[in-house]
Amino acid sequence: MNFPENLKYTKDHEWIRVEGNEVVIGITEFAQSELGDIVYVEIETEGDTIDKEAVFGTVEAVKTVSDLFMPVTGKILVFNKDLESEPEAINKDPYGKGWMIRVQMSDSSEVDSLLSAADYKQLIGV
Repeated sequence: MNFPENLKYTKDHEWIRVEGNEVVIGITEFAQSELGDIVYVEIETEGDTIDKEAVFGTVEAVKTVSDLFMPVTGKILVFNKDLESEPEAINKDPYGKGWMIRVQMSDSSEVDSLLSAADYKQLIGV
């Protein structure tokens, strides 16, 4: 399983890539493998400011529906619209084409409380 070292992770299985004062967010390879085949992504919070650890959307797989949690407080700038027609991109490329949202961070210091790749691997037991 792949856990890029340049990303930060949450206990809820989201990843975050910092790009200046913006971040890109998605779910980890572990999360998508646990969910199974992803068939739908619902994110209707574009333009909203969402608090850290609040729900920003849901991902639906064949077996289950799972909430998506914000790793940092911020305004959702854009939703990856490609996921509307190709939600399986999350299964195929969770850290690339399967990204979910781009966010303008309210407080960049919140990134410091997120998990490193090594800490995340320990959390999930790999």
